[in-house]
Amino acid sequence: MKILLIEDERPLAVAVTRILAELGWQVTWQGDGAKGYQTALNEEFDLVILDVMLPFKSGWDILSDLRAARRIMPILMLTALEEVDDKVKGLELGADDYLPKPFDVSELLARVKALMRRDKLNKGQVVRIADLEIDLKTRQVMRGGKLVALTRREYDLLEALASNEGRILSRETIQERVWTDEESFSNTVDVFIGTLRKKIDAPFDKKLIHTVHGFGYVLKMDPN
Repeated sequence: MKILLIEDERPLAVAVTRILAELGWQVTWQGDGAKGYQTALNEEFDLVILDVMLPFKSGWDILSDLRAARRIMPILMLTALEEVDDKVKGLELGADDYLPKPFDVSELLARVKALMRRDKLNKGQVVRIADLEIDLKTRQVMRGGKLVALTRREYDLLEALASNEGRILSRETIQERVWTDEESFSNTVDVFIGTLRKKIDAPFDKKLIHTVHGFGYVLKMDPN
């Protein structure tokens, strides 16, 4: 497994690199944002560990530009910032997880392993439900043969529903699976369900995303 670490704090970078290398992972370290971005763009990695506060190019910009370039590797953000708005910003730009500094090494390892495990399960799989097709490797979504453009969070929500086709997911379950930070808002799921429906269901007669009042949401064929 290849990991790219973009972190300008040398002692931290050396420690993280050593720990990950001891577990058998190949780690590439870049100490500034511009070089880190070019490395992530031009080489293949299984995971990127990305600091926010970097010289020459910020972690926010790296994250945004990588997703715009359709680089879909998992990205774990590291930051000393603890404001809720900063967490939301990173996740909405396309981060897969968020770890505030200072952090315990065991927590870092747990999150790295979880992201790699999820990515491994997703690669090479295609989910088809009615005329909806989700390519879990490329994160491309099509409905009725037409490409559907989704934000990172909308895609994650759709994937969670599709991987549990026919099963009702509560709002709490969706939050735990899609929003890995603990400070998502009470109406976050409802808001994103609404935006997802506009793209997945609104243009089509057959609806796939259904509300089960008092329980949550389910993705399944419309019986009507």
